[in-house]
Amino acid sequence: MIFIQYGQIDVLDGAFVVIDKSGVRTHIPVGSVACIMLEPGTRVSHAAVHLASTVGTLLVWVGESGVRLYASGQPGGARADRLLYQARLALDDELRLKVVRKMYELRFQEPAPARRSVEQLRGIEGARVRGTYKLLARQYGVDWRSRNYDHQQWDAADIPNRCLSAATACLYGITEAAVLAAGYAPAIGFIHTGKPLSFVYDVADLFKFETVVPLAFRIAAQSPPEPERAVRLACRDLFRSSKLLGRIIPSIEEVLAAGGISPPEAPPESVPPAIPNPEGIGEAGHRSQG
Repeated sequence: MIFIQYGQIDVLDGAFVVIDKSGVRTHIPVGSVACIMLEPGTRVSHAAVHLASTVGTLLVWVGESGVRLYASGQPGGARADRLLYQARLALDDELRLKVVRKMYELRFQEPAPARRSVEQLRGIEGARVRGTYKLLARQYGVDWRSRNYDHQQWDAADIPNRCLSAATACLYGITEAAVLAAGYAPAIGFIHTGKPLSFVYDVADLFKFETVVPLAFRIAAQSPPEPERAVRLACRDLFRSSKLLGRIIPSIEEVLAAGGISPPEAPPESVPPAIPNPEGIGEAGHRSQG
């Protein structure tokens, strides 16, 4: 994955290039790049989008260092195998529980309690999360009552809650970019369900309390005049320094692998393509010029 900021992306002489404000061209081997994050100040031509889609490279329009996700191209190189794999894990109660237990283990660095349902694990998790909020508030000297905010009355929330909301929104942005780049569906969750970003919330929770939550409390303790902006800038720097994006996708693969199954094979009665795709040099899922 690479990030591009303040440049114009185009195709010149068949090559994917970035042109900076002084006219200097930088070639990008787009066929070997899984995902290109387009940060503010980036312009991209139609020809560049076409080439990226042909070779299966995902384009994602993000804020600085992925603190926001605004739009994305075709995720996963048009592959269905990962989507079917994720859906099968989510729809089977036994497999789903295995995935949830692995999420619990990664999040709290200890095995999940035995013989507990998803609902019971969710309740245990909620209690531990509330305790962690209180612990961090004491550590940073923040007056903490509870996690409480209203999207309709944002300014009515206290500074700690506003900082936490801004920080988690930044984390959701970079997590959604990782989920899309890996070829999975943001809406198919395991702990969270029924929302467009359910799986994003699941994955973000694995990293929340080691990254953005302590940062939010630290900034809340300073009572800055613009807490949301201070949090966004701090998250941008944290994501860059910790290389968080590079850690998220392996964690996604690890939690899904806990289900113990492989991507499902096509059923024997399925109908093959009427017009088979021509052989290409790219991986499965890449488009073809033919």
